[in-house]
Amino acid sequence: MMQFRLTAVAALLACVTCGAVLAQVADDASSRPSIIAPLAVKSLLLDLAWAGERAVAVGERGHVLYSDDQGRSWTQVVVPASANLTAVYFVDDQHGWAVGHDEVILRTEDGGLAWDRTHYNPEAKRPLLDVWFADAERGLAVGAYGAVYSSTDGGRTWTDVQFDPVPLGGAKQDYDPDDFSAEVDMGFDFHLNAIVRGPGAVLYLAAEAGRLFRSDDDGMTWRELPSPYDGSFYGILPLDGDALLAFGLRGNVFRSEDGGESWSPIETETVALLDSAVRPAPEVVVIAGLTGIMLVSTDGGRSFKRTQQEDRKGLSALLWVGDGEVIVAGDGGVRRLSVPGLR
Repeated sequence: MMQFRLTAVAALLACVTCGAVLAQVADDASSRPSIIAPLAVKSLLLDLAWAGERAVAVGERGHVLYSDDQGRSWTQVVVPASANLTAVYFVDDQHGWAVGHDEVILRTEDGGLAWDRTHYNPEAKRPLLDVWFADAERGLAVGAYGAVYSSTDGGRTWTDVQFDPVPLGGAKQDYDPDDFSAEVDMGFDFHLNAIVRGPGAVLYLAAEAGRLFRSDDDGMTWRELPSPYDGSFYGILPLDGDALLAFGLRGNVFRSEDGGESWSPIETETVALLDSAVRPAPEVVVIAGLTGIMLVSTDGGRSFKRTQQEDRKGLSALLWVGDGEVIVAGDGGVRRLSVPGLR
């Protein structure tokens, strides 16, 4: 199973999911522990993950909640940060990580009941937007302005890694300091919105400005893929073999059968931003986004039927719970919804 990832609250949702970064000022308040809020379950929650049979949600003001009954009821836990949390990932039922604004990174070893803060750098002004781990020790966190951090000790410590992908068309040219006409590489300055595992050691990155990247060595090196679109991507969903879907701004969904080397557009009948997806069965794919849009495919992601929630509240994450239902996080907090056409 794969998952990913306007009022003042809706403006924040658009900022995080679109990769448009809020102007951040180093504020001691964001380093304080989160506060238990009676209405946290209805607050802006941005990502979801399974920790075994437990569902974990993260979002604004350091809100972290968990459910042991498949999303019917939720319990908030205190974490040592109140910065907005944008993504959460578990590699098993115990080991998990969450990332967010002020470059905060949290880790847990007990299924999300207790969390430690292992990284925090508000001065960098680079919100982290996604996190992924290969196992309980090796992982990556990615975010704004090409931010990449790596860990080899379970997220206890993190190393700032320069994101230096091989560009489309071939290897980079060495820079000659005596050649004043040479173009100087100032580094990758676009937002890295989502990281996801493909087959084997393959990883994919969805990024701002129509950028897509692939690594064939668990993130040690990266190369840019040809892009079918110059608008931002907010998610990639690997399918069987080398097939995958990429989705993002203005309802755009593209399908590749060759690991991202070529793409074909998929009709969606929406211009809503798409930011999350789940594949509960080989032929079933659900993609969701702002304004309560859900795209449902029963042919393995080759075509989609558009549906929309009546409240039109933005959806930012999905977890499949079975019997045609999903747990969703977003503008309306966290709740269970029935997916039209799947019951």
